[in-house]
Amino acid sequence: MRYWYPFMEEAIQQIKRDRITKLVVLPLFPQFSITTTGSSIRVLQRIFMDDAYLSRLPVSIIRFWYRRQGYIRSIADSIVTQLSKFEKPEEVLIFFSAHGVPVSYVENAGDPYKNQIEECIYLIMRELKARGARNDHTLAYQSRVGPVQWLKPYTNEVLVELGWKGVKSLLAVPISYVSEHIETLEEIDKGYKDLALKSGIKNWGRVPALGCTSSFITDLADAVVEALPSAKALSILRETAKESDCR
Repeated sequence: MRYWYPFMEEAIQQIKRDRITKLVVLPLFPQFSITTTGSSIRVLQRIFMDDAYLSRLPVSIIRFWYRRQGYIRSIADSIVTQLSKFEKPEEVLIFFSAHGVPVSYVENAGDPYKNQIEECIYLIMRELKARGARNDHTLAYQSRVGPVQWLKPYTNEVLVELGWKGVKSLLAVPISYVSEHIETLEEIDKGYKDLALKSGIKNWGRVPALGCTSSFITDLADAVVEALPSAKALSILRETAKESDCR
């Protein structure tokens, strides 16, 4: 992991000890951003290029996977399950909350994150409609820090606005997270829930992160198997990485 044990450097040393002959890198970020997957890949490239063994190791990098049917269906399954807990499921607004990034990264650096988030939500809603759900939905961005402008609309501002508009039932979907952590358990479950209830929203629900959901894990395993044949030395992958990031 980037910010907790085992750190990336520790995992790489284990790869060397195990004499791995082919590697698939699967970032646990469904959508690509230069701030997440891109940053991790850059660190990986620096480490690999400075090591004789690693620089020759065939590697395949899965840069994003939000379009995979197993992922989309797993999220749709979770949404349907949580909707069923409301007294009137058809009246529930589906509220997608994604981690934000600075606007400059999207507008000036070509980060595809915003477009990928929006496409991901489109695919999820299409799957839900195919199952008969006709709920309204909206998207907002959370977790901004510092004085610069981040992607809008902001989650806290949208929740207040929805309450003012008379929305009474809301299901929060943390769309860019696949595990539970401070931004779901604290920021959403405590901070945003409290704000929503104070703003007039009466019925609150939240879709859990997929975590180890079997259908989701099976699909990730399939993604890894599918990526194995394309593994190449990282020095070769590096030449096309910039182009691939923005596809």
